[in-house]
Amino acid sequence: MELAFHKAQLNSLVQSMFDAGILDSQFSQIQALQDDENPAFIAEVISSFCHDAERIIIELNKHLYASDQSHQNVDFSKMDGCLHQLKGSSSSIGANRMKLACCDLREASDEKNKSRSLQALNIVTREYCRLRGQFQTFLQLERRILMIEASQK
Repeated sequence: MELAFHKAQLNSLVQSMFDAGILDSQFSQIQALQDDENPAFIAEVISSFCHDAERIIIELNKHLYASDQSHQNVDFSKMDGCLHQLKGSSSSIGANRMKLACCDLREASDEKNKSRSLQALNIVTREYCRLRGQFQTFLQLERRILMIEASQK
C-alpha cells in the first residue's frame, strides 16, 4: 500500500512537471531506460545534469558580471560554449523550460546585448532553481520507492 502511494505521488509529480512545461517527452525516454539492473539510473542522470548546470550557470555569471566598470566589455564568445553545453544538456534530459530559457539567453548573447543577457540569465537561473527543487522531490520519492521495494524482496 505504501509503495503504491509513493509511486502515485511520483507519477503525479512528473505529470505536473509535464503539464507546467518544465519537462518534455525526452524525460520519459530517459525514465524508460531505468530498469532493475540499474535502478539508480535516473538519479545519476539528474545528479549529473544538476552538477553540470550549476557549474555552467556560475561560469555564465562570471562572464557577464566580471566585465569592466563600464559594464559593456563582455566576452560573448566565451558565453557561447557554455550556452551550447547548457542548452544541450537541458534538451537531453527533457528540461523544456530550461532549454527555452537558454535559447533566449543565446539570442541576447548573439546580439551582444548585456542588459538583455543579464535578464535572460536571471530567467535561466530561476528555471534551474525551480527544476532542481522538483528534481529533489523526485529523487526523494525514487529513494523511498527503492527502499520499499528492497525491503519487500
